[in-house]
Amino acid sequence: MIRPNLGWRSVAVLSAACLALSACGDNKADSPSTGATSGGAAAAGDGVLKIGTILPQTGSLAFLGPPEFAGVDVAIKEINDNGGVLGKPVQITHMDSGDTSTDIATQSVNKLLTDKTDVIIGAASSSVSLSVIDKITGAGVVEISPANTSTAFTTYNDHGLYFRTAPPDTLQGRVLGDLILQDGNANVGMLVLNDSYGTGLAENAKKQIESGGGKVVASVTYDPKAADFSGEVGQIKAANPDAIAIIGFDETKKIVPKLVEQGLKSKKWYFVDGNIADYSKDFPAGTLTGYKGTQPGAETKADFKQRLLAANKDLKDFNYAVESYDATILAALAAEEAGSDNPAEIAKHLITVSKGGEKCTTYKQCVDLIKAKKDIDYDGLSGPISFNDAGDPAEATIGVYTYGPDNKLLPDVKYQAGKI
Repeated sequence: MIRPNLGWRSVAVLSAACLALSACGDNKADSPSTGATSGGAAAAGDGVLKIGTILPQTGSLAFLGPPEFAGVDVAIKEINDNGGVLGKPVQITHMDSGDTSTDIATQSVNKLLTDKTDVIIGAASSSVSLSVIDKITGAGVVEISPANTSTAFTTYNDHGLYFRTAPPDTLQGRVLGDLILQDGNANVGMLVLNDSYGTGLAENAKKQIESGGGKVVASVTYDPKAADFSGEVGQIKAANPDAIAIIGFDETKKIVPKLVEQGLKSKKWYFVDGNIADYSKDFPAGTLTGYKGTQPGAETKADFKQRLLAANKDLKDFNYAVESYDATILAALAAEEAGSDNPAEIAKHLITVSKGGEKCTTYKQCVDLIKAKKDIDYDGLSGPISFNDAGDPAEATIGVYTYGPDNKLLPDVKYQAGKI
């Protein structure tokens, strides 16, 4: 993936920072109908659906931001071109999520909550979402992430207000583990970002590798802010694996040269959604030839790519664009079916519009059915979605990518669908 120009539309006003600590709960026992928690008052419906985004304009996942923002913008245009929600145009405010090295996400959430936003799309990073989920759901506002894959959210006590259109890493871990074994690797080394995303994905991949008869001979966690990764790479080298899974973010650009320096290019390398980027400007030609990686998400069709490019002509890749689009469409359909932009009502209807009714695939098709008093089942560009009680999609697709000699991903992608 090429790091595109970060020149999309966004709102840059930030409010003062305030405390936003998160902690994993035991379950999702609280229902959306409970409204506000002790964290704040739920936004009351005022007849206008207000959607905000906290997606990466800066930080270690900034390369994921442009297609995500574009996916939201395409959805907003489609919604508003077809009558909006509750007869009024949907309002959109774009904000930066930054990464875990900054407090940008908290400031952005504060701004959106002050503006009485009903639904927040984001964050892309699981760790960033974990840092603000209590603030968002505690205020009685719906959060839908197009890219969170940490398994921590499946059992998080979010009061029924958190959803995601990307699958948890139970699925990506299975596909990654199977891929490594299918390529004939018996012994596997892992370099793992030390956060909920990295360790969770690594654990799921390890389970699949070991259940298939392979062995993880070294799993080395690392601090993404480290200045040098020679020591961690040395530990992998000492274990002499057949393959190396690099589970991380932008720091991969520092890790790869160390792998080369320590003579590990003969091993098979595997990337994941956090770092399966275009490295044509980062490494010498041929550095990544033949190496593979996994990325949650269905194929982005040519006609939708054109719609995305109309929203952002500088777009160079399309990661999580369809998931961002679907998150926005689902929020609008839930509000329309509920007859309210009250977040608690939207949350209750997100599940019902995603499964169990008459199939529809566009906003217009679905909203016409809703107005005809029909129960709908929105099947999106990212798949059938069908939210379960945990707010996870019940099934999803993982793409398996291969690098060419220019360190770019080849267009021939294999897609594997699976149930969560």
